[in-house]
Order: sequence, then C-alpha cells, then structure tokens
Amino acid sequence: MTASSYPSPGTRLIGIGLVFLLHIAVIYALVAGLAYRAVEIIRPPVETEIIAPPKPEKPPEPLPPPLQLAPPPPAFVPPPEIQIEKPPPPPQSTAITAVTPVKPVEPPPPAAPAAEPVRVLPRIDARHSQEPEYPPTSRRLGEQGSLVLQVLVDVDGKVIDQKLLQSSGYDRLDQAALEGIKSNYRFLPGTVDGKPQQMWYTFKFTWKLR
Repeated sequence: MTASSYPSPGTRLIGIGLVFLLHIAVIYALVAGLAYRAVEIIRPPVETEIIAPPKPEKPPEPLPPPLQLAPPPPAFVPPPEIQIEKPPPPPQSTAITAVTPVKPVEPPPPAAPAAEPVRVLPRIDARHSQEPEYPPTSRRLGEQGSLVLQVLVDVDGKVIDQKLLQSSGYDRLDQAALEGIKSNYRFLPGTVDGKPQQMWYTFKFTWKLR
C-alpha cells in the first residue's frame, strides 16, 4: 500500500469527532425518552380528606319552674285591751320613829412596841485581876505608852479572844499587854436582860514607868 492510501491526520480527527457527536446524540435520545416515560409513569398524588364525625346535638335546657306567689298576709287584728288597776296608796302613818345616832367605832390603840433588851457590858473584876509584868527590856530602855484592846469575855468572865485596835508604838509593850490581859485579868460577864452572854469589851491599857 502506498502512502497516499492512508488517510491524513485531519481526516481522522474529523471522523473521531463525528463518532463522538453521534454517541452524544444517542445518549441524549435515550435519556430524553426515559425521562418522558418516567413522567408518564409517575401519577399525581391522591388527595385525601378526613371528615370528622358529626357532633352530638346538645339537649335542650329544662324550663325554669313556674313562680309561686306567697299567700297574702292575714288581715290585721288589733290586740285586746288590757286594763291594769293601780294599787291603792299605802296608808300614811302618823307615828314618829325616833332615830338613835350611832357612835363611830374607834380603832383599837396601837400595840406597844416591844421593849428593847437590856444589855450590860462586861467589867474588869479588880478583885481577881492583877497587872501584867512590865517587860524588862522596855523598862531598861524607858519605853512606855497606851494601847487600845478589845477582848471577848465568856459567860464565866474569862477572856477567850483579844485584838489590838491601837498600838502603843512599841511591839514589846503590845505583846506583853495581850498576853497579860488573857492570863492575869478576869471580868464580870456582860448580860442581856440579866442573863450572862458572850460579849466584846473595848478598853484602854497604859504602860507607865514608876
């Protein structure tokens, strides 16, 4: 075969293009035909409507009962008249009643206040008492002075407690007085309404050099 017997490239391209166009046309025809048949096959939807059942009829309302008129009131009957007899006035007495005056009741006199108990303070029993001994050191140093003591006197006249209320200024004199009063002194006990009672007694004691 000679070279002139083969088709040229341009001719081949034209042939291929025609074949391609032919295929496109066949495909289009098939698609268009199928679409038309699909449109014919699809039917329009069926519309349905739900009908509600009829409502029952409302029974008629009962008629109100007829009005009953109250009977007319009875005719007015006046009450019977009642006559009340007045009692006769009481007879007037001519007697004169004597009125005796009543004396006011006087309140009783107030009760007399209770008498206060009679208290008698203790006293030093000089017959059974003696002066305490002067402290030798205080005598040598010339110490002297006064102090105030308070003693508790028992019912038998003995001192059962003592207190120093005011110092003499010297401890030796104060201690000697406290010890001497308890051991060397006796008292007449105090009394309440004549009965001996324990009682405190305050007195002054003096230390003085002679």
